[in-house]
Formats: sequence, structure tokens, C-alpha cells
Amino acid sequence: MSTVAPSLAGWMARQRWYASKGRTPRISVIGSMESSFDDGIVMTLLVLDEGPTVPVLYQVPLVARMSPLPGGDAAFIGSSDGLYLYDGPHDPVYAAGLLNTLASERHVDGSDVTADGHRVGDAGRYVRSKVLEGEQSNTSIVYQVQAADDTPAQVVAKVFRVLHHGDNPDVTSQAALTAGGSTRVPEAFGYLTASWPDPGREEGRAHGHLAFAQEFLAGSTDAWRVALNAARHGTDFTEAARDLGLAVAAVHATLASQLGTVAATPDAIEGALASMRRRIATAAREVPEVEPFAEGALAVYEAAAQADWPALQRIHGDLHLGQALQTPARGWILLDFEGEPLRPMPERSRPDVTLRDVAGMLRSFDYVAGSLAQERPRIDAAAWAHAARRAFVDGYIEGSGVDVRAQRALLDAFEIDKAVYEAIYESRNRPGWVGIPVAAVERLVSRGAGARTA
Repeated sequence: MSTVAPSLAGWMARQRWYASKGRTPRISVIGSMESSFDDGIVMTLLVLDEGPTVPVLYQVPLVARMSPLPGGDAAFIGSSDGLYLYDGPHDPVYAAGLLNTLASERHVDGSDVTADGHRVGDAGRYVRSKVLEGEQSNTSIVYQVQAADDTPAQVVAKVFRVLHHGDNPDVTSQAALTAGGSTRVPEAFGYLTASWPDPGREEGRAHGHLAFAQEFLAGSTDAWRVALNAARHGTDFTEAARDLGLAVAAVHATLASQLGTVAATPDAIEGALASMRRRIATAAREVPEVEPFAEGALAVYEAAAQADWPALQRIHGDLHLGQALQTPARGWILLDFEGEPLRPMPERSRPDVTLRDVAGMLRSFDYVAGSLAQERPRIDAAAWAHAARRAFVDGYIEGSGVDVRAQRALLDAFEIDKAVYEAIYESRNRPGWVGIPVAAVERLVSRGAGARTA
């Protein structure tokens, strides 16, 4: 293993999923799993990078071959002891082995690492595979498979590159939704869990997910592109937005039935509001355009503190138009249940308020209009966005049976918090866009002030 590790650092630094761009990796292998095949060895390395201020743990699957992999130049890592090293997901031996491990629920013992495959459904028989290009934080393998009825089908397995202790809600939420019979998410087929050394934890071990396989929906279009195209051409989107509201409500209902609900305790409410207050304080310091509305936002949060909070449950956690697909056969499908990327993994699985997801989608419709204004300043899509927002809420109310408009104090608080988050992001990354979320903060704060003085 020591002969392999030196080849990795430079290669890791060039990968899209490497989290510490611009830094030189300072790596060590803390655990591994190996299996042999006719022409070499399949290895999964757990690589700790202590180069950044906060160390990052990576999963690096690779295949060490005695002869070059045909067509594998783009996945070539380097050579070690006469072996040719390739990035595992690009190698059919690793790809087929991963799918088989999930389907057979195989237990794997390695060096300081143990792993277990978990089967949720029948993924079919492996035919061939390729890596989906363009991903940032993970690597997805798209499989051509033969289903049980001998029809061709497609499966995608997401290999998590950065590892965290705790359940990944992208796995547990979608597995629960599949178990609950939901057709509003891709069908889950299986996942891989593991345990590895972690001296920072009391028990000395960490546990988490390494990979997740689900249905691959080819020929679908993400909702952001569909909505932006409709707004660009002035096409009515209200029916589509209403259907999207129905889809989100259906997903929330299945998550509640499969994973349960809990009462919103005073501590949970205060925790949510404390996070909102911290965020508006940060925005008031960093984004001058937000500062005039900070006091009004805090007043909205205070009104939310006095409101009746619904039961908490598992939610999507980072819902926007980019997390939905329009499919020819099943309508809207929701994706990527990993939650807000900046939150620690254990927090992403905590029960939360469904209004957070509603607010996220409302902000996304607002962003369609704002994005279009950046692209074509003469086009005003504000009325289009308003109609889409209203239709989405109508659909959500119809599907959930909950009048979220009667929960306006809470919904406004969550939408302001999301807009404040966006303002901080835009200020740091796209200053020319900061006006989009700031306008929303101003509108929502003014509405709250009107309600309090009415």
C-alpha cells in the first residue's frame, strides 16, 4: 500500500471532487479493502488529507492492473511496482464488483475497514458501465443492465468521494421513499456502508456510506432549465408549478409515514431561530445591501417564534428547481436528498420543518426571474415568477392538505433565511447577482411589517 500512496497526491489535487483546491494534498492511507482478479487487484483506499486546516477523508477506489486498461488513458493515475493504476469507477472490473457487492449484500473485511452491501431492489445484471462526466463532489457510474424480464435498463451508482461519519440522507431518504412506494424519486437499488478508524471519536470508529445505486432516468430535463425556458418565452408555467407542488407534498407525506415525525420542542424551535439570527448577523456585516433590513428580519423571526410550529420530519433540505427532473412517464421527480452542503452530515438527517423545502422552491422561482434579468435586462419575468410561486403553493396545499398560507409567519421566516443565505453566497461569489436575494429580503420584511401594523 505504501508504494501506491505516493502516486495519489498529485492526481487527487487535479480531480474535480478534491475539496481543497489550490492546496497540495498531504495524505496518508488510514484503511483499505482489496480483492484480486485475473489481471490485477481492486483496491478501495480511505485517504486522509491533512493539508487543509480541517482534515478531509476521501474514498479512492482504484484498480492496479498488470497490463494497461484499453481506452483507460483518461483514468490513468500512475505506475507502481510494475502495476498500472486506474481510477476505479472508470474500470469495468471495479464497477461490476460494486454493483455485485450491493446486490449480494456481501460483507467485506479489509485493513482497518469493514464494509457491507445492502440490497433495496433488483438492479439487474451488469452489461457495461461509464462514468457520468461533470460532477463536482462525487463520482457517478452509469450502468447498462439487463433487468429480470430481460429488458435493457439503466442504473446509476453514486460513489461518495468525501466521507463523513453518520448516515447520508441522500441514501436513507431515498431508500425510505422507495420502500414506501413513492414514484416521485428514482427507485433505490442498494447502498454500501463502512466502518473505519477515527481516533477523534469516543468509540474510536466512524460509520458512514460509501456508495448508493438507484434508477437512472435518461431523457429527463431538470426543472431549472424547463422553468427558465418557459420564462424566457413567456410560456405559462402555472400547471407545471402546481404539479411540482403536488410532487413535493407527496414526498413529504411518504417521508413522514416511513421515518416518522416528532413534536417541535422549544429547544428545536430555538435552535432553528438561532441559526437564522446568526445568518442575518453575518449578512449584515458582509453585505451592505442587507444591513438596512436586518432589524426587520429579526422582527419576522420573533413573529415566527410565537407561531404554532408543525411536527418535524425528514425533509429534502436543499430543495430548488435544480433538484427536480421532468420525466415523460412519471412527471416531476425529486433528486439529491443530501441536504444543505455546508451543514455537518449528522445535522442533515435531523427532523425539520417541511416549510423549509417550500421556501427553497419559492426562492428558486424568484431566481428564474432574476437570472433572466441578468441574461436579458429588457425582459421582466416578475409576474411569471409570482404566478409560478402561487401555483406551486396551491399544488402543495392540495397535495398535503395543509394550508401553508395560514402559516405565513413561519414561511416568511424560512424564505427570508434562504434569501439571506443566497445574499452571502452572491456577495462572495457573484456580486452582480446580490440584488436578486436582497430584493426578496426587502419584499418579505416589508410584508411582515405591514402585517404587524395592520
